[in-house]
Amino acid sequence: MPSPTLDARLEAALHLIRSETHADIGSDHAHLPIRLVREGRVGRCLVVELNPGPLALARRKVAQARLEERIEVRAGNGFAPLRPGEVDSASMTGLGAGTMVGILDRAGEQRPPTLVLQPNDSPRPLRVWAREHNYHLTAERLIHGYWPYPVLRLDHAEGLDPAYAGLPLNAALRYGPHLLREKSSLLREQVGADIARLTPLAAPGRTAQVELEAAHDALKVLEGQ
Repeated sequence: MPSPTLDARLEAALHLIRSETHADIGSDHAHLPIRLVREGRVGRCLVVELNPGPLALARRKVAQARLEERIEVRAGNGFAPLRPGEVDSASMTGLGAGTMVGILDRAGEQRPPTLVLQPNDSPRPLRVWAREHNYHLTAERLIHGYWPYPVLRLDHAEGLDPAYAGLPLNAALRYGPHLLREKSSLLREQVGADIARLTPLAAPGRTAQVELEAAHDALKVLEGQ
């Protein structure tokens, strides 16, 4: 059976994962775990699915790939089916950032030291959460799609995250410190679109004003000012 094809955002997540035992939370079709195992990026993978339909689909895909000995599919919500320390890393893709923060908060001791996250909206809540929970942002990708998809890798570490050093904090939390330093054309497009969208909405005391200031600060970094 040929290896499943991943879309660009999952392909980006794949290349940020390498560990002995990995968990994919909300895996759906289990394509990411199958690729991780087949390409030797993980030794073993646990797939967690809450809903009966995706749970059955994941089990069927793993069986078709003949990987039942290396990929275990478990029913449950978030990290609940995992034992503390059972996995070295975990991924969540295709969920809202707020939903992911809730899952991570509930994970407690089951939360592993490495996380790879691909939210379907602004990743700012995840970057804020990471700074408050001793996770450093060690890698970021921005992937073209229906909208720019962010992919983040977080690694547990004590102290201030050095990724944010020397950058305006609100801009870095909104757009990503590594992405700002890379100055990609896709991020430039995103910042420019935000400035155009927010300018007519901004006024003192409004959220749009704070977001517009972050966008202008990001533009200055991108332009080397």
